[in-house]
Amino acid sequence: MSQVAVNDSIADIPVSEAPSPMAVALVQLALACGGFGIGTGEFAIMGLLPNVAGTFSVTIPQAGYVISAYALGVVIGAPVIAVLAAKMARRSLLLLLMGIFAIGNITSAMAPTFESFTILRFITGLPHGAYFGVAAIVAASMVPVHKRARAVGRVMLGLTIATLLGTPVATFFGQSLDWRVAFTAVGVIGLVTMALIWYYVPRDEVSEGASFMRELGAFKRPQVLLTLAIAAVGYGGMFAMFSYIADTTTGVAMLQPGMVAVMMVLFGVGMNAGNVVGSWLADKSIMGTIGGSLVFNIIVLTLFSLTASSPFMLGLCVFLIGCGFAAGPALQTRLMDVAADAQTLAAASNHSAFNIANALGAWLGGLVIAWGYGSASTGYVGAILSALGIVVFAASLRLDRRSRG
Repeated sequence: MSQVAVNDSIADIPVSEAPSPMAVALVQLALACGGFGIGTGEFAIMGLLPNVAGTFSVTIPQAGYVISAYALGVVIGAPVIAVLAAKMARRSLLLLLMGIFAIGNITSAMAPTFESFTILRFITGLPHGAYFGVAAIVAASMVPVHKRARAVGRVMLGLTIATLLGTPVATFFGQSLDWRVAFTAVGVIGLVTMALIWYYVPRDEVSEGASFMRELGAFKRPQVLLTLAIAAVGYGGMFAMFSYIADTTTGVAMLQPGMVAVMMVLFGVGMNAGNVVGSWLADKSIMGTIGGSLVFNIIVLTLFSLTASSPFMLGLCVFLIGCGFAAGPALQTRLMDVAADAQTLAAASNHSAFNIANALGAWLGGLVIAWGYGSASTGYVGAILSALGIVVFAASLRLDRRSRG
C-alpha cells in the first residue's frame, strides 16, 4: 500500500487550510509531553522498588510484581482499547487515555496496600500503548508524507527524554522524600498533558466506516503480524542487556555502584540520539532503517559481551545499544503503512510488542545468567534475538516483493 494512500486514510482534521508549522509543533509538544509522563512513570519504579517494598513490608522480588503488572496492562490494553474505541474521535480518545493514566498514577500514590498498588499499576498501564499509537497517527496526519517518521519520532522523543531526565529526577525525589511523591508528580504531568491536548490538538471526526471489526482486521494482515514480530523478537536483545546492566557494571567491569546511574544515562543518551537519527533515516527508507538497525544491534551486542570487562568499552557499548532505538519510529510508521484502514489497532500494538520484547529479553538474559554464563553473556542473547528478527524481517521483505509482483 502506498504511503500517500495511508495518509489519505487518516481521519481529516477540519481546518480550512494546512496547519502552520507553529501549530504542528505545539501538537507534537503536547503529545510528547504525554510520552514523557508515561516513560517517567514506567521506568521510575525500577529505582524505587526498595522503597515500595519497605512501605508495604514485602521483599524486593515481590515488589517487582508491580513492574510485571504494568507491562501486562500495556500488552492487554493496547489492542483492547484500540478496538473498543474504534468509533471515538482521536482527540477525545487521547484525552480519555491520558485521564486514565493521570488518575492511575495519583491513586497509585495513595494505595493503602500492596495488592491495591499492584492492581492500580496494571490499570495505569492500560492506556500506554494506545496513547502512543493514536498520538503517532495524529502527528503523522498533520505533516507531508515524506516527514511522517520525523513527526512520529518527535512524539516518541518524550519517551526517550524520560529515560534521560524524567526517570532519574523522579527516582531522586522518590528516594529522598517518598516514592508516593514521584507517582503524584507523574500524575500531574498527565493532567498537564490533557490541558495541552485540549488546547492544541485540533478536533477531528471519526473516519467513515470505523468499527470494531475493521480494527480487528489489522490482525488478518500478514505484514502487520510480521512487523509486530520484528519488534517483539528482534529488539528483545536491548532489554536482555539493560535488565542486568547493574550486575554487569559492578560484577564484570568492577565499577562502583554509583556508576550504574552513569550507564543508565549513557543508555538514555543513546536512545535519544537513535530516535532523532532513526526518524530522519526512516523518512528516507523505512525498511532500510529497520534492517540496518537489526544488523547494527547484532554487532554492538556481541561487542558488549566481548568487552564488558573494560569500563570504557562497557560505556561505549551501552550508548550504542541505546542507539538501537533508531528503529522505533520506523516500526511505528511501517505499521501505519501496512494496516490500511485499521491503523489504530496496529499502531497501538507496537508498544505491546516492545513490552513482549522487554519480558522475553529479561527472561532469556536471566536464564543464561542462572546457567552460570555471567551477566556479560546477555549481549550474546541479544545478538541471537536480533538475528531472529532479521529472519522475520527477510520474510516481510519477500512478502512485499510478492505483493508487488
